[in-house]
Amino acid sequence: MSSGSPYADISDEELVKKIVFSRDSMLFGVLYDRYAKLVYNKCYGFAKSEQETEDLTQDVFLMLFVKLSSFKGKSKFSTWLYSFTYNFCVNYVNRDKGRKIKDKSSNLEDSENWIPQDVTDESLYELKVEKLKKALELISPEDKSILLLKYQDGVSIKELETLLDVGSSAVKMRLKRAKIKIIEAYNTLS
Repeated sequence: MSSGSPYADISDEELVKKIVFSRDSMLFGVLYDRYAKLVYNKCYGFAKSEQETEDLTQDVFLMLFVKLSSFKGKSKFSTWLYSFTYNFCVNYVNRDKGRKIKDKSSNLEDSENWIPQDVTDESLYELKVEKLKKALELISPEDKSILLLKYQDGVSIKELETLLDVGSSAVKMRLKRAKIKIIEAYNTLS
């Protein structure tokens, strides 16, 4: 065994089955230890502070304990958890009326900084980091999340299909629209 835990060599899927069967919080702690950092990092993209990130992470795990039986094994547990966390965070941001982001972007057709429809990945990488962080706050949580999943977390189109439960063309269209919105928001900043 690689560590002192008797569950170190058990797969996530088997561990989930044992937790669902026994409702054992100690076993759930093993799952928590495996994924706390991943969940924290995903929540961080939605939160305004480290404290809010920690609270959101705890809320995700509380809800996870309740909903763990809904994992059916159609994908890897880590993929399912990523999707669960993403959906939880999007719902959290959308529930908080004070967090709703007003559309401060200009109309594409009226803008002197009009963005062509074929925004390339390379053009996104060239944006200044600090200005990009500000622009991310101006777009919707859904657009922000899909961009962060793709470009920060390196999630593939195939994995996005699973996470978002949509087809490949829908994922590509959402990415395209989100890229246009982030460029538009970026151009409104000085």
